[in-house]
Amino acid sequence: MFKGVLFDLDGVITDTAEYHYLAWKKLGQEIGIAIDRAFNEQLKGVSREDSLQRMLVYGGKAEQFSAAEFAELAARKNKYYVEMIQQVSPKDVYPGIKTLLETLRKHHIKIALASASKNGPFLLDQMELTSYFDGIADPAKVKAGKPAPDIFLLAAEVVGLTAKECIGIEDAAAGITAINQSGALAIGVGQAKNLGHDLPLVSSTKELTYDFLTTCWKAQRQA
Repeated sequence: MFKGVLFDLDGVITDTAEYHYLAWKKLGQEIGIAIDRAFNEQLKGVSREDSLQRMLVYGGKAEQFSAAEFAELAARKNKYYVEMIQQVSPKDVYPGIKTLLETLRKHHIKIALASASKNGPFLLDQMELTSYFDGIADPAKVKAGKPAPDIFLLAAEVVGLTAKECIGIEDAAAGITAINQSGALAIGVGQAKNLGHDLPLVSSTKELTYDFLTTCWKAQRQA
């Protein structure tokens, strides 16, 4: 049986993706790069620095900023985002997630956050979910962001497990790749056309129950 569950945050626990999009869009307007929602799909699950690099390449400005200016742009985007997420509260927790967290704790399953967001701890506090988590992987401590497996390997480590003992839950293709490379069992929230056809999927977080996770584990790992 699995011993831990590694949660992505955006798109799995809550939806702050809209705030990320609006913050990137605002920054883009300031530096002359217009992005739309289609392009924004490339940024989901990706670190702030990697997202900024993708946006600069997209806008043909990849060589126009020094390292110091790049860092300032990343910080400016984060400032906009942090201003926007002040309004996040427990009502923003996705359906079924709190019940799942409660049930996992009841069964003594370790719970860890594996998010590229450096604002993960703040958001968990805002949603009053911090007490459910046994550990939070610090994205600043990993060498490579998703789709590299580093954040999921670290998330398992901070709760005293190996990734192979865990289930990882993601809504982004980069995150699914990261989970698979870590050795954890991937479960996706979304559609097969975006996440792949070779993994368990739910269309809504309401379907993420302890029984569903157990069924997936037995089917994939104990077959």
